[in-house]
Amino acid sequence: MLATATAATLVGVDGHVVTVEVHVTDGLPSFTIVGLPDAACREARDRVRSAVLSSGLEWPQRRVTVNLAPSGLRKGGAGLDLAIAVAYLAVTDQVPIDSLDGKAFVGELGLDGAIRAVVGVVPLVDALRDRAVVIAHESHHVALAANPREVCTAQNLRQLAAVLGGRSSWPDPPPDPRRPRPVAVPDLADVVGQPLARRAIEVAAAGGHHLLMLGPPGAGKTMLARRLVGLLPELSSERAMEATRVQSAAGLPLPTGLATRPLLRSPHHTATMAALIGGGSPAVRPGEVSLAHRGVLFLDELGEFAPSVLDAMRQPLEEGLVRVSRAAGSCEFPARFLLVAAMNPCPCGQAGRPNACRCSDYVRQRYLRRLSGPLLDRFDLRVQVPRPEPDQLLDGTGGESTETVGARVAAARDRAAARGVESNAELSGLQLERHAPLTASSRDELRKRLRQGLLSGRGLKRVRCVALTLCDLAGDEPPIDAECLNEALTLRASVGNLHVPAAAR
Repeated sequence: MLATATAATLVGVDGHVVTVEVHVTDGLPSFTIVGLPDAACREARDRVRSAVLSSGLEWPQRRVTVNLAPSGLRKGGAGLDLAIAVAYLAVTDQVPIDSLDGKAFVGELGLDGAIRAVVGVVPLVDALRDRAVVIAHESHHVALAANPREVCTAQNLRQLAAVLGGRSSWPDPPPDPRRPRPVAVPDLADVVGQPLARRAIEVAAAGGHHLLMLGPPGAGKTMLARRLVGLLPELSSERAMEATRVQSAAGLPLPTGLATRPLLRSPHHTATMAALIGGGSPAVRPGEVSLAHRGVLFLDELGEFAPSVLDAMRQPLEEGLVRVSRAAGSCEFPARFLLVAAMNPCPCGQAGRPNACRCSDYVRQRYLRRLSGPLLDRFDLRVQVPRPEPDQLLDGTGGESTETVGARVAAARDRAAARGVESNAELSGLQLERHAPLTASSRDELRKRLRQGLLSGRGLKRVRCVALTLCDLAGDEPPIDAECLNEALTLRASVGNLHVPAAAR
């Protein structure tokens, strides 16, 4: 006797359809699972048996073989428990076999028969959107974000068996959870002084430009970075779905379904390569660069990160994608994020103050050399953040609010959208020639800097993108004049000790 049920398994951030085949024959009692299951998946034999018996259902002493097709796809986690259980109930005539038609089952089983939520509900349900999906009660509002054909819920295996057997109707879905109060976004008006850094934060948000801030401790670098995410507009439905899939696959809570606001991720400087970029064993999971997809990745104390870990970000910064390869296969994770970094000028943080720095020249140079030239070249904006003047701190008068600056950022993003991109940082070279032509004086200035080795080929493109963003914020139309170009060059080259020669590409 044979019965099949449909489920899905998570590979990276994508769901893959799995056909669960259960075969029962006479012979020595046993329970075997084949089809490349991992350890958690193989343990389903104990969870399913206990759940069936605890639900008052029968478990005949016969030989049970479970095949997870396709056999070449590695299956992981406990999300196949529910499909195995209902297929077993169908093959033993405890529920009609035809009751499984057009349905898919995703859930973990407790030993008492309870149906529990699993990690990655959004991509799993998205892979099954042509079917009615049966999931855990508490996952209902999250599954709706994947826009499936139908979502059905059950609290335990006994209740589900009664519904499939025609003895009961589907229970009502749980009420929508109370939406949490919106998290208060730190206001940019709290920042005292720092006109150049505030300008850089605005330009970074408006054009999607990566930003590096260099300054002593207590100057306000972290304070500024944490306020940048509040300047970004809400995500479109398509972008929100991209971010939600990654967050769901990583097991992050999704109390309101789709993640409509850009996320701020701030990993500690002890983060490993797998934690920052993605990977792991045996299950491959997205890293911080993917969790910040369509949001902001803030690396505080940049000079303390391992150089090899930082250099691993160079490819994701260019392509917006992470490819993780293992012997068993490879995964692709989206990683289109805005990178904001902050670091001290030296290990003690007092470089630049007379008689204050305790570091030798060798120590300072070694500290700065932890950042490779190619990585620095990918920062469109590099600004120094000195300590504010005492009068500014004691006066306590802040600058413009997040609401005021955010309105300018939204207007600049709208102008970028009219060019067919989400932000100016995504413009190609040909698009720049069309949308950001240069005046004769601006072209001469860039030619001079290229010949002097002050700009690389990548730096030239980035400077033009920043200059176009400055025009958008001012409400001006191209061509790029000397004023916008000079400001773009100032925002890129103000960190003198971190200048990147043209050869460092």
